[in-house]
Amino acid sequence: MQCKRNTAMAKEIPDLVAEARAGTGKGAARQARREGKVPGIVYGDGKDPMPIQLDFNPLLTKLRAGRFMSTLWNLKVEGQEDVRVICRGVQRDVVKDLPTHIDLMRLHRNTRVNLFIHVTFENHEDSPGLKRGGTLVVVRPEVELVVTASDIPDHITVDLTGKKIGDVIHINDVQLPAGAKPTIDRNFVIANIAAPSGLRSEDDAASETVPTTEMGPDVAPVEN
Repeated sequence: MQCKRNTAMAKEIPDLVAEARAGTGKGAARQARREGKVPGIVYGDGKDPMPIQLDFNPLLTKLRAGRFMSTLWNLKVEGQEDVRVICRGVQRDVVKDLPTHIDLMRLHRNTRVNLFIHVTFENHEDSPGLKRGGTLVVVRPEVELVVTASDIPDHITVDLTGKKIGDVIHINDVQLPAGAKPTIDRNFVIANIAAPSGLRSEDDAASETVPTTEMGPDVAPVEN
């Protein structure tokens, strides 16, 4: 039985604030770094490349948070219309491993991109396995999907109705938003319903018990 599909709201696109950078080349880039900025370039969507620079500390925070290169960003540059971009490269200092340059690609609304989408679980109360004390073990709290830039889901939903202890939920059990598909071809696991710890301990103990067998007629008792 497939998990029900829950209509996911459009994913909120986080802002990436930058400013236009005057001049190009190594000299201008070095000047930007001296001012505590990270130089970058925005290209794509049939438009001319645009040199930009971003404040170092906010950018470093975003990079360290993870998923930077698989996140769709709303690029805000003063005096220009906001544009959706995705990072296509971060150059780093070979010694300090700190960002020294960033490449951003503009996206058309019909562009297909790979993004990590959050997985939510609903109807816990309708799962017989969870009612019996089982545990929902989440293997993938996020799933990487190929989605359209103009229609990015906020999440995908797994319906736990009817799920019993031992049930395993695969990606093919979930109806994905229209136009979305996993980046991995195989039917990978998202979650499972594990047995209660007490029940697992009893099963383990039972499996380790060595059964006592009666001595056969040809086996003589050992005398002390």
